[in-house]
Amino acid sequence: MLAKVCSAAVNGIEAYPVEVEVNAGYGDTLVILLGLPDAAVKESRDRVSTALTNSGFKFPMGRTTINLAPADVKKEGPSFDLPIALGILAASEQLETDQLDNFVVVGELALSGAIRSCRGILPIALQARASGKTGILVPEENAAEAAVVEGLLVIPVPNLRAAAQFLEGEIKIAPARVDLARIFAQNQTDDLDFAEVKGQESVKRALEIAAAGGHNVLLIGPPGTGKSMLAKRLPGILPPLTLDEALETTKIHSIVGLLAPGQALVTRRPFRTPHHTASDAGLLGGNINPTPGEISLAHHGILFLDELPEFKRSVLETMRQPLEEGKVTISRAAGTMTFPSEFMLVAAMNPTPDGKMPGESRSSPREIQNYLGRISGPLLDRIDLHVEVPPVKFREMTGDRTGETSADIRARVVAARQRQITRFQDKPKITCNARMGPKELKTHCRLDESTMELLKMAMTDLNLSARAYDRILKLARTIADLAAAENITGEHISEAIQYRSLDRQLWT
Repeated sequence: MLAKVCSAAVNGIEAYPVEVEVNAGYGDTLVILLGLPDAAVKESRDRVSTALTNSGFKFPMGRTTINLAPADVKKEGPSFDLPIALGILAASEQLETDQLDNFVVVGELALSGAIRSCRGILPIALQARASGKTGILVPEENAAEAAVVEGLLVIPVPNLRAAAQFLEGEIKIAPARVDLARIFAQNQTDDLDFAEVKGQESVKRALEIAAAGGHNVLLIGPPGTGKSMLAKRLPGILPPLTLDEALETTKIHSIVGLLAPGQALVTRRPFRTPHHTASDAGLLGGNINPTPGEISLAHHGILFLDELPEFKRSVLETMRQPLEEGKVTISRAAGTMTFPSEFMLVAAMNPTPDGKMPGESRSSPREIQNYLGRISGPLLDRIDLHVEVPPVKFREMTGDRTGETSADIRARVVAARQRQITRFQDKPKITCNARMGPKELKTHCRLDESTMELLKMAMTDLNLSARAYDRILKLARTIADLAAAENITGEHISEAIQYRSLDRQLWT
């Protein structure tokens, strides 16, 4: 007898439907698995047969053929265990139901028949809704993740027997539901607050501008000046994720397997801190079967690279295109994958090899030049703010005075972002000033004659590139938004220029 079960698999960050066809026939006992299965899928034959037996079912005698369609796409992972088991039960007439066409089924089977969690449940649930299915059968640990997709019945099944009994109508399982408002309200407070940082008011101002416009920032200063401390508090002043941003970020984390058991959504902006020994595959993604890397895991969040010159130059150079386009395309023999990577790059570094400022360093000029030369000019051009982080003065460290709280700063950042959302409401792909293109720059960054002359002088004196010119305009637009100003003035341009001059002073 032939049976069909609907399932799905993930390709990149999107899911595609997979039809599990099972035919139980006559002949010698043999299980044939077709449809380009990888090793994990091939091993499902033994897991499924043992799980069926331990769940009180009989594994059919004779020739059992299992086909995973479409047959020309490689299938990966253990998520096909449950649909294969249900298909075998239906083909051997141990399961009688007309509900198999209404549900997408995913889940890994334990030898006992229990159902274990799987990766990529959110994109699979979205695909199930798009294909018009009534619902989806998922492991209990993944139920909350799938339940964020509205208009879909999410049935959490604890084991194989319960799944079969539900499809036959013998038992009822309450669909999983989540309260999105409550999920977003949870854990929005941050334990790290800018009020804890002594001094460094100019650096806090620069980070506020970076957060308000989604700009990349480089912190340059000796060890112990608080570069990492400041960077780790930056997520606390970023605007909250929207539902669409949370769904897209959660899909990436679900595919990689970073969601905690029972976690429904990623509701806080990611903060990724890869070590400086990371490879290009670890940073951009890759391997034999392309998977998201750190820049995609930081999507809609922050990628913090501490000790920037210690990263391999070849690794840093691969980030240039993703920084511009907000996505990374990885080509391998297994196929080509495109992953989103709209992130804020926050980097920190010492000004010299021994960590001291250039005038105090014992390193030779050539050693300093070689150290700073590990970061290319084109990469620096893509970093909007270059900020000097000076040592904290003793009276600031020992004083009782505290700075503004993250909540106060965040309120201004959110107000500035709201102005940008209104400005770009007809262009949803532009989420902040840092994402403006040439057309938007021309429209929203108009300068009067005196302000243009000021910018011209800065470009000439500092020998800045055309890309730096665009970055200054975007930065000035953000500074104006923080001041609730309609037009960019000379004051805004002057502040933006000072964040581009530091790198030229040091690099020359």
